[in-house]
Amino acid sequence: MSRTKLNVLVEGALMIALATILSYIKVFEMPQGGSITAVSMLPIILFATRWGVENGLLTAMVYGVLQFLLQGGFSLSPWSILLDYILAFGALGLSGIFHGTRTKAVLGALVGVFARFVILVFSGVVLWYMYAPKGVSPLWYSITYNASYMVPELIITCVVLYLVYPQFDKIVKRA
Repeated sequence: MSRTKLNVLVEGALMIALATILSYIKVFEMPQGGSITAVSMLPIILFATRWGVENGLLTAMVYGVLQFLLQGGFSLSPWSILLDYILAFGALGLSGIFHGTRTKAVLGALVGVFARFVILVFSGVVLWYMYAPKGVSPLWYSITYNASYMVPELIITCVVLYLVYPQFDKIVKRA
């Protein structure tokens, strides 16, 4: 195994571990899943900005599987595990599409988190529609439900990313 592959593997494992620990620090938790955490998406986003989309997607999907297994994830079927955990968290790996500056890192975070949001909304419409109150469109319910925690989580993550990225970039260049 080359040194670079080993670095990717070790850093990916460390970022998954850090993200998992941060995911247990919940500022607010929704009644049917979803929460605002202590920037638990940030380590995955930082990893993706360092190692790119391909490594970011794989690492983020592993993180999604662990979220399901360790956080007591609820599923209606294998489809909800795939959509709500593997693909939704995996979408954070798209953050690696932009890298190099803190502004690009924030843009990447916006892309990754927005993609996660879109997958969660889709899942809400096709799998969780029965939770929409009577007379409310499942699409509208899914958008508002998921936005209620994803938007604050996105804002907090982007602010912290913007603040820590210069230090992260210095550490990365030394490594």
